[in-house]
Amino acid sequence: MTEHSLWRFSRAFHRAINDRHFEDIETLIDEDVEWAIYGPIDMFPFLGARQGKAAVLQVIRQLADNFRVRRFERESIMLGVDSASSMLRYSLTALDSDKPISLRVAQFAQFRAERLVSMRVLVDTFDLVEQALGRAIHLPRMTRVG
Repeated sequence: MTEHSLWRFSRAFHRAINDRHFEDIETLIDEDVEWAIYGPIDMFPFLGARQGKAAVLQVIRQLADNFRVRRFERESIMLGVDSASSMLRYSLTALDSDKPISLRVAQFAQFRAERLVSMRVLVDTFDLVEQALGRAIHLPRMTRVG
């Protein structure tokens, strides 16, 4: 049995971010890749949808310019022949402030010929925004109890 494409992509992705080693990840991304990280684009402009290898590599470079991955753990994962879905918990360091950031993401990837053709990532944005602001966000009470 050969190694699943997700494992190769995951290793290359983390090497690109932490070591700025982009060569391995370039070979694992399809020219027509569709990529979207759903989150607060106003606060983090590298989030959002991108089309094509060059645009995705630019996002990965922006992530490497802003964060270092300290740790990550897979909470759950489902592998298909050419697909993978996972819940991940990341511990990051913001490079501009040396501030720790932890977040949860749901990731949905599709591969063709061992290359990434689609990536969708849902970020727990409420927690991320509170950490970026450095304070809790207090929302108005929506329902009345009692």
